[in-house]
Amino acid sequence: MKKKVKCNICEEELDKNTVGLNKKFHGSKVVKVFCINCLSVHLDVSGEDLLEKIEEFKSQGCLLFE
Repeated sequence: MKKKVKCNICEEELDKNTVGLNKKFHGSKVVKVFCINCLSVHLDVSGEDLLEKIEEFKSQGCLLFE
């Protein structure tokens, strides 16, 4: 069974795409991961922009995303 990953701030359980986005922006050895809402505040972008980035990375074939 895979370990459940939670947001470092609000403790929301994260899906593979959100963890992948954290790795894309902060490197593969990232220690603190954030949910979409907390990451959007941290990066000063909208959550919608982050969801669009996930789709963009998926369409490029990045294996960090489902």
